[in-house]
Amino acid sequence: MLLSLMFASQGRASATLLSLAFLVHLSLSSILILTPLLLLLLLDPVSRLASPKSLSSLGVDFRRLIPFLGEFVIYLGTFTLLSTFTSGGWSWITQTWGASLSLPDLTPTTGMWWYFFTEMFDHFRPFFLMVFSVHLLIYIAPICIKFQYDPLYAAFLLIGILGTFKAYPTLSDPGLFLSMIAIFPETYPYLRHPIVTALLHLHASLLMPLFNHLWLTQGTGNANFYYASTLVFACSNGAALLDCIWAGLRIAIGEEREGYAVAQE
Repeated sequence: MLLSLMFASQGRASATLLSLAFLVHLSLSSILILTPLLLLLLLDPVSRLASPKSLSSLGVDFRRLIPFLGEFVIYLGTFTLLSTFTSGGWSWITQTWGASLSLPDLTPTTGMWWYFFTEMFDHFRPFFLMVFSVHLLIYIAPICIKFQYDPLYAAFLLIGILGTFKAYPTLSDPGLFLSMIAIFPETYPYLRHPIVTALLHLHASLLMPLFNHLWLTQGTGNANFYYASTLVFACSNGAALLDCIWAGLRIAIGEEREGYAVAQE
């Protein structure tokens, strides 16, 4: 993912699309960042949060998207055919891409899916699997439209959403989002609750190993203990994400003048 962002920031279209196709081949949910990466190839990585403009006013040629999309499909199709040839059939799809959609393994993770579907009645499972999967896609359009003038920031926010709501997350997923905050120092003065968000992450980092040990090692707790700690972790990631969205919108207004207050952006 970082390679794709770096290549897109450098304007290297083929390298960007190849690395993204490989990433999507390994993790299907990474398709979320395709749109902001395409916008980043059309623009540049210069921050425009303080002076937002529409893509039309920036003179973007949308006709360049067609060959970019075609090249991405070719790369992804090539990886798919290579995997099919290597495995001797199409069964690998259900065991890789299908696993992120059907959630066959309910081993406890740092995410929120496993416990929900452990308690789910079987006849409701297909519906909620569809809802949880499609739910990730609904953020792409509003974020890319609102932050069309700064696609790198849009990609940053979508990475945060992916790290929070991914089917099989690891600590590296939200960790990537949190570490990328360093790329946008201009937003720091406009974060509303950075200390509270940091304390929430600290609280979650203490609770998760503790409750995991109580449940799986000591046997004095149950799954509710550990899931409660993952909910705290998800809330802390959500708080950081909302704070970054606010800061990215608020920076365009500038400093507050005496006697005035920002009620809504």
